[in-house]
Amino acid sequence: MDTNMLDWSDPAPVAPAPGAAPQPAQKLEAGDATGLGAIDESGGRVSVDDKAMINCRADVNQLLPLKYRWAWEKYLSACNNHWMPTEISMQADIAQWKSRDALTEEERRAIKRNLGFFATSESLVANNIVLAVYRHLTNPECRQYLLRQAFEEAVHTHTFQYIVESLGLDEGELFNMYREVPSITAKAAWALKYTQNLSDPAFATGTPDNDRAFLRDLIAFYVVFEGMWFYTGFAQILSLGRRGRMVGIAEQYQYILRDESIHLNFGIDVINQIRAENPGLWTREFAEEVRGMLREACELEVAYGRDTMPRGFLGLNAALCEQYMHFITNRRCAQLALAPVFPEAENPFPWMSEVMDLKKEKNFFETRVIEYQNGGALSWD
Repeated sequence: MDTNMLDWSDPAPVAPAPGAAPQPAQKLEAGDATGLGAIDESGGRVSVDDKAMINCRADVNQLLPLKYRWAWEKYLSACNNHWMPTEISMQADIAQWKSRDALTEEERRAIKRNLGFFATSESLVANNIVLAVYRHLTNPECRQYLLRQAFEEAVHTHTFQYIVESLGLDEGELFNMYREVPSITAKAAWALKYTQNLSDPAFATGTPDNDRAFLRDLIAFYVVFEGMWFYTGFAQILSLGRRGRMVGIAEQYQYILRDESIHLNFGIDVINQIRAENPGLWTREFAEEVRGMLREACELEVAYGRDTMPRGFLGLNAALCEQYMHFITNRRCAQLALAPVFPEAENPFPWMSEVMDLKKEKNFFETRVIEYQNGGALSWD
């Protein structure tokens, strides 16, 4: 977060024109998602200092001049990372999946559990962005990024559909796992608990309690859902890819991980920016509540890891994934300036840091299928 972009002083009041009646202070009405109700009809221009993360009194349609440049930069980075799942060949994966000897039953179980959790989770994330988060973040820079993120979540959902269809898997089984597999159901139930405010059309920020509730839900949404619960699955699939197993799926997971890294960092910046602009929300009690949330979320992810691979496979097992999740939880605590939940936790998968931090020498696009033309899919009639 670029704190140099912030002006910590209160905006100077605008004096009314000579002879004009004083104008009442403009504010964003509850449920006013457009910000049009905040337009100053007296003709005054919106100042950069009027912009705010939540409860903004300025016109949210006025992008320039930028205040939250970090959000705009993430939007540009996301646009540069564009990809589509159908650009990646699945031929080798299909052959391995059909072969009786290429994969163990434990590896097949992990792949199917992964697809079952990810397929519906990405839809849940997309729905929250479009129907809730976008409505309550009241500045155009963040909304611009959210529009791009919503598209990326659609691409991720498309990815799992593409994988399931390519491998000829039982679509009903995969897309209903969040209802039928206890470890996945438990994660979904936890997520729904912490997104009730976001999904309630009558909910509005503007009071300390509601602002804190929104902040709590953002932490659940970005830090837990985007920043913790996908990482056991990432480790499992990328571990297979390192051994030459299901390389097409592994490559798509690399692209998704790259997207999710930006999603997470955006969410962390949003949370910390709201915290900076509204310091009264982040009390000692609230900080401890957040640490408790992260501990609960870690325990749910550990249970999911045990369920997806009860016996483990080469280079990976549930105990290592538990250690890894302790490390990830502490990392998220550090990003929120919280004390670690699991002291002295170490990263058992140093190779994952290379992927997570996106410092790979490999060109992500060098293995794309290029024997097609996007323009050929368009109809100009």
